[in-house]
Amino acid sequence: MSTTWLPPEEYAATLPKATLFGAVFFTDERDRPVQLHAVYSSEHPWQWPGGTAEAGERPWETAVRETEEETGLLVPGPPRLLAAVFGLPGPGWPLASVGFVFDGGRLTDRQIAGISLAPDEHDEVRVLSLAEWRALMPGRDFDRLTAVMEARRTGTPAYFDTWDWDQ
Repeated sequence: MSTTWLPPEEYAATLPKATLFGAVFFTDERDRPVQLHAVYSSEHPWQWPGGTAEAGERPWETAVRETEEETGLLVPGPPRLLAAVFGLPGPGWPLASVGFVFDGGRLTDRQIAGISLAPDEHDEVRVLSLAEWRALMPGRDFDRLTAVMEARRTGTPAYFDTWDWDQ
């Protein structure tokens, strides 16, 4: 280990780089997860509203903005963290991913019916039980869904660190 301190810009250049995302998790009034079908990802077909942070944006701001853009739903807050998600870079993406999943609460049937999807991102909304979701999702996507459901149930945020890009 060197005892020479680098200027902040040089030191920062040696550190791992990551993208930041925010997402909002909803259930219906019977605690069944609400998910959106992605038109751009066959690897991760079912997702929550959310996306990558823009410059100067905080994760909660990202989650709220993306949810409104993708569904028309306004998430009032305050933020309630359900999970921190981390993934290492890989062949599919050159940067690590760090994300935060926030609790959007329970939606009524009327709210779900009123969702207005952004057609360039999603083409369907589904509300299913965990058992029904299992058959429609890759294993680690389902594991993440299960972890978030457990976090909602217990009130203890999940730490999900197997969202790697090489899997």
